[in-house]
Amino acid sequence: MSAEPRSRQETLALRKQLIGSSCKLFFPEDPVKIISAKGQYMYDENGNKYLDCINNVAQVGHCHSEVIKAAHQQNLALNTNSRYLHDNLVDYAQRLSNTLPKKLCTFYFLNSGSEANDLALRLARQYTKHEDVLVVDHAYHGHLTSLIDISPYKFRNLEGQKEWVHVVCKRERTLTIFHYFPVHLSSDDVNSIYTFFGQAPLPDTYRGLYREDNKNPATAYANEVKKIIDQAQQKGRKFAAFFVESLPSVAGQIIPPPGYFQNAAAHIHSAGGVFIADEIQVGFGRVGKHFWAFQLQGEDFIPDIITMGKPIGNGHPVSCVATTKEIAEAFSATGVEYFNTFGGNPVSCAIGIAVLDVIEKEQLQLHALQVGSFLMELLNQQKAKHPLIGDVRGVGLFIGVDLVQDQKKRTPATEEAAIIVTRLKEEFIMLATDGPGRNVLKFKPPLCFNAEDAKLVADKLDKILTELEKREA
Repeated sequence: MSAEPRSRQETLALRKQLIGSSCKLFFPEDPVKIISAKGQYMYDENGNKYLDCINNVAQVGHCHSEVIKAAHQQNLALNTNSRYLHDNLVDYAQRLSNTLPKKLCTFYFLNSGSEANDLALRLARQYTKHEDVLVVDHAYHGHLTSLIDISPYKFRNLEGQKEWVHVVCKRERTLTIFHYFPVHLSSDDVNSIYTFFGQAPLPDTYRGLYREDNKNPATAYANEVKKIIDQAQQKGRKFAAFFVESLPSVAGQIIPPPGYFQNAAAHIHSAGGVFIADEIQVGFGRVGKHFWAFQLQGEDFIPDIITMGKPIGNGHPVSCVATTKEIAEAFSATGVEYFNTFGGNPVSCAIGIAVLDVIEKEQLQLHALQVGSFLMELLNQQKAKHPLIGDVRGVGLFIGVDLVQDQKKRTPATEEAAIIVTRLKEEFIMLATDGPGRNVLKFKPPLCFNAEDAKLVADKLDKILTELEKREA
């Protein structure tokens, strides 16, 4: 550490000198230097307080005293690997098992969401003896090579799609093909083109192929999954897994219609594969109604594997994979030990237990439901007032505001979204965008985010939208 605090510009200059340029900053033209945080607030070097609306890693709030205390106390006693017996490991696994269906009873602890997803992929392939993976368009499952390969959000800018990856493709991306056709395309034409290119749409009822007016979008979207499986099997391909975020985040804060996972799981199971639910962005009470986002699909749905990360350690590097005994035993049958140097260490497990304690004691799951519902109500009021807001969707404190240039065409308002995020920063509110068009304002704040914070954000958003509309008038 430097003897005296550096200025923001000095820190920026050193970062440019020493850190890889592919490691991006928020607000690169005018980055913020954050030096401390507490609860849902972050503070810069000048003492300015920013409301954090996007940090789903600090699940129970930045620098929560109980989490810090648990880490410190365990650090004073012991921190070592999991080859020694220690109660923290089994206590933590037991606590997590109490939140899950009984079927998901075997746990592996790791250090990051990427590690967890990589292990889930290995488990699926070893259990099924198959290689191919089905994912949704614009999915992001991590930064390891194995996960870049199943993340269209990344691989489309790199080497491209591997033969063993099959993408459930979102409507807008395939629609780029349609610009070459000088005629209006019917829904039958659209389906024919999807079939020709071996692609099916993301389960998005606002922008997707099957929208809010469809009587049964869950079945319709799952049938598109079946089409991909059938086409691949005709070519001799065999599926290991359908790998999907319980609520696709990078794809634009998507809420899959209830029943979609059940139907898609039936199709992947019939093909000999397993269903992997990626809960890394959305687990641990964020959705309010349930502890896990996959539970929004209904009590009759249970994934074969789920992965956890980000909020699990409230900023400490922890992650986890939960699966069935059968899948775990197939993995063990190789005779190859699975060992992770830091995975499941006593400090990480103590922190994980503390996070669960805080969620329970402070009733943060219920809080997420109540405050999230209030924020949705406020945002829908803004939607009725401002034509730039095409859709407000979400559950608990996982919310997306889809900005459009045209309500009927639903053209992504990318430029306007960027302006809004920048203006909110000037109002000391941290927000970001997601989605293929970078036009969806994403809300994933710490769960201690409260009704007063929600009112502040809605009021500032109203002010900025009004300014934009006056400028364009």
